[in-house]
Amino acid sequence: YRHHLCHVASTYYPSRFKNALCLSLDGVGEYETGMIVGGKNGNLKVLSSENLYPNSLGLAYSAITFFLGWNHHCDEGIIMGLAPFGNSKNIIPKTKKSYISIFRKIIKETGDFSYEVDPFYLNYYDQRDKWVSENFIKIFGKKRKYGDQINQNHKDIAAALQDRLEEIVIKQLEKAKKKFNFENLCLAGGVSLNCSMNGKILDKKIFKKIFITPASGDDGCAIGAGYLAYKKKNKKIKVKENQSFYLGSRFSSNDVKKTIIKNKVKYFKPKNLYSETAQYLAKGKIIAWFQDGAEFGPRALGNRSILCKPYPKEMRDYLNKRVKFREVFRPFAPAVLERYQKNYFNINQQSPHMLMACKVKSNKKEMIPAVVHVDNSCRVQTVNSKLNKKFNNLLEAF
Repeated sequence: YRHHLCHVASTYYPSRFKNALCLSLDGVGEYETGMIVGGKNGNLKVLSSENLYPNSLGLAYSAITFFLGWNHHCDEGIIMGLAPFGNSKNIIPKTKKSYISIFRKIIKETGDFSYEVDPFYLNYYDQRDKWVSENFIKIFGKKRKYGDQINQNHKDIAAALQDRLEEIVIKQLEKAKKKFNFENLCLAGGVSLNCSMNGKILDKKIFKKIFITPASGDDGCAIGAGYLAYKKKNKKIKVKENQSFYLGSRFSSNDVKKTIIKNKVKYFKPKNLYSETAQYLAKGKIIAWFQDGAEFGPRALGNRSILCKPYPKEMRDYLNKRVKFREVFRPFAPAVLERYQKNYFNINQQSPHMLMACKVKSNKKEMIPAVVHVDNSCRVQTVNSKLNKKFNNLLEAF
């Protein structure tokens, strides 16, 4: 089954939307780098598949990730987190041009749903482990080495890349909505893990509702291929809501107890797991929360999660220094009971998979400062008892 059709199937069939526009974007499938598909009553129809390698939003993002000193096909989320610290309208040193003006040349729109990546700047297919051209280096300077100081130039490059990605994707979706007239949107492919972009799509209110599969990367192609094979064999397949992606390894209490005893770890079993854990959190302790099946996809969603309270602001640095050991500018995500989400965040739909960034309400920012990013955004996870009863119970207790 075609790579991008697998991506689309993985997000359309569990979405609950009988009719939806489906967009898949990533580095590259067989040769396609993206696909727009119409989902109607369980059937998929390819509406656009004109973007072919090497013209790829995913690979362009990977190229800049590598140039800025991180690992391509791995650390793209770091660049997304760095982008709000920059300003794409700033003028590039020793030039008269803004960062965004150059990135509009790097990734050019060539039609309603097509774009080109200019090899004058990005030639990732030309030489192994270089990704950018000498022309790019002349404009933006030398590649940053991991561990080097992050300067304003690096921040502005990240900002321009993120802004250009959002410009192109939002324009395409607006045109697709007008042309194909679907009310709802399903997203998949590695680029769909970009929660800042997803939040901007939500803010634009182009579509009534959005569903993003938590396994948007290539791991999700496995389940997408399963849906397509089932459809081929059975002809009829219903679009059925399935938000539960806790599909990984799970261990019984007995398994856990055996491992604890084997490793001679002190333990006790609380009478009320939720209230006792909430007390630890309230005291500022960091909790490793390990329950039921592991999450499918790259986000920890309340079954394999590291937890702490979202205040004071210093909790973020405390968590980072004690456990996470990641870049100081990277934000942590809030989990909120679904019925309270609108009290704290500007979001008008569920976000159970932590894949949409939204703005925090101005009167709540000081209450939860450890989870608010520099641009006042939060990568929120909404929680209810239907989807994750244990995590819901813990939040209730807290």
